[in-house]
Amino acid sequence: MQPLIKTLAEKKLTGHFIEMSFTENKTFQLWNGFMPKKKEIKNTINANLYSLEVYPENYFDNFNPSNDFQKWAAVEVSSFENLPSEMKTLVVSGGLYAVFLHLGPATEAHKTYNYIFAEWLPNSTYIVDERPHFAVMNEKYKKDDPTSEEEIWIPIKNRN
Repeated sequence: MQPLIKTLAEKKLTGHFIEMSFTENKTFQLWNGFMPKKKEIKNTINANLYSLEVYPENYFDNFNPSNDFQKWAAVEVSSFENLPSEMKTLVVSGGLYAVFLHLGPATEAHKTYNYIFAEWLPNSTYIVDERPHFAVMNEKYKKDDPTSEEEIWIPIKNRN
């Protein structure tokens, strides 16, 4: 499973976020709150959904699964004008990303993440950059279906 190395252009996202940790996962609650409101967002760029994590600086240096981060359920928009009042906004700055294709149900994604962080990254010429991590779920995403697909975007920079 080799990633594509891509340069991301800046993205404008809008949606909801919740503070959570890996040990206290609130992803289901997050998406249940966001999806009914999604149809009120009129200036979406496409139908893709973004599951995004914003980690505090140096989050992975001494990794502790109980440490909090922001988890977003979002869509990409052309501008932040005329958004529903309860929507939050986030600008994802451009930069280098390693893009992995996760094949299979969402419940198996931990295997892909384990490969990324335990195998691919330590053996690559890159390190994790301090920018948001995200998954893009397009029309091929089917949650618990074994034929489901989603892109996992990991921010990277060259190892010095």
